[in-house]
Amino acid sequence: MIPAQNDYSVRTSGVGGVCMMSTKWRDEQHPSFVNFISSFLSANSFRLNIVPIAPDFIFNCGGVSVAFIFMINYDCNNPGPIFSRAEKLKSQFGHLYVVVILPTKEQNDSFVHSYFRYGMDIGRPTFVPVLDLEMGFEKIVRIAHARGVCKRQDVVSKLKAERERSVQGMDVFLRVVSSIPHVETHDANALIQTVGSIEAIAKASKENILEHTDISSEKADMISRFFRDPKFYLGPKIS
Repeated sequence: MIPAQNDYSVRTSGVGGVCMMSTKWRDEQHPSFVNFISSFLSANSFRLNIVPIAPDFIFNCGGVSVAFIFMINYDCNNPGPIFSRAEKLKSQFGHLYVVVILPTKEQNDSFVHSYFRYGMDIGRPTFVPVLDLEMGFEKIVRIAHARGVCKRQDVVSKLKAERERSVQGMDVFLRVVSSIPHVETHDANALIQTVGSIEAIAKASKENILEHTDISSEKADMISRFFRDPKFYLGPKIS
């Protein structure tokens, strides 16, 4: 019996995405289970597309793609195909998981024995044993959602770090330009907005500074001389 979708909500609000289901995999399932998957995905903000793909599912979530093999009929007498398929697909997808339904002890023991007999590398790909269909698909959605959240947090962290570097760079700029005699912070801001970087300011002539800013002639002359006159600094002159 397929449970009500609310019993299996994984609360993926805020991420969501697209789920692609293999046409071949769908055709091998009972329609009631396919309907459950469709309702489950809709309740968790995922759009379902049915397409001819090699894995059973591919989730595009939070800017990252996660592929899944969903083995619902593990055969103790012929375990090889699932492991050979996993070996083939792991080279094609950066994030691949194999969810295997193992409801009996016999199947679980066979799976563990076969896992090592076929020389699988731990975590490449990651195998996820589960007890039933619904639990298996819930695991799939949880994994895809978690990957999407991690990706989004990574992007946010990078943007935050870039913003901090930008702020720090501006602070350095203001300290350098404000160190010029008679040049104040608002003058430094005017220079960066109109002339540009410290290098550009260092190469700018008095006339160029006057043309692009409202800085006084006296200050423009001081800025131009600061980067060229050894009386102001001991570094080499900029030509």
